[in-house]
Amino acid sequence: MGTSELINFVLIEDDDDHAAIVLRTLERNRVVNNVKRLIDGADALAYLREEPPYAGRPMPDVILLDLKLPKVDGHEVLKKIKEDPGLKHIPVVILTTSNAEADRAKAYAHHANSYLVKPVNFQRFRQMVSDLSLYWGVWNKPAPQRGPQPELLGQDSHA
Repeated sequence: MGTSELINFVLIEDDDDHAAIVLRTLERNRVVNNVKRLIDGADALAYLREEPPYAGRPMPDVILLDLKLPKVDGHEVLKKIKEDPGLKHIPVVILTTSNAEADRAKAYAHHANSYLVKPVNFQRFRQMVSDLSLYWGVWNKPAPQRGPQPELLGQDSHA
């Protein structure tokens, strides 16, 4: 995705301090043109499914998902995203304080695209978000909107 294209991130994070670090870093890097922050899992699912009041929202290019969320936890949000044919192509980056092997295993079992543990050190956390924004916002080439067309699968991609 080139830097001239609009890049939409969704940040699902209930901790105001963590969210502020992510939002400030993304803004400072000027890689992401639009960030929507949601603070609980139920609201996140409503947003992603375009339920009222979110009808017509922009399709996210990347979702940054905390695991420890109110209402619906991050594992359940991830599972629902990856089960939905209209959402499953969107990369989901787990951004959490949990370094527990069980959480990592469960996240990858539900097809997380990446699992990042938030560093305690402020500078390292900011650097992680900066690197993340460059990778997902500039270097990574996303899937086509709404996923690939079934008739195109298996055709030569000229790799």
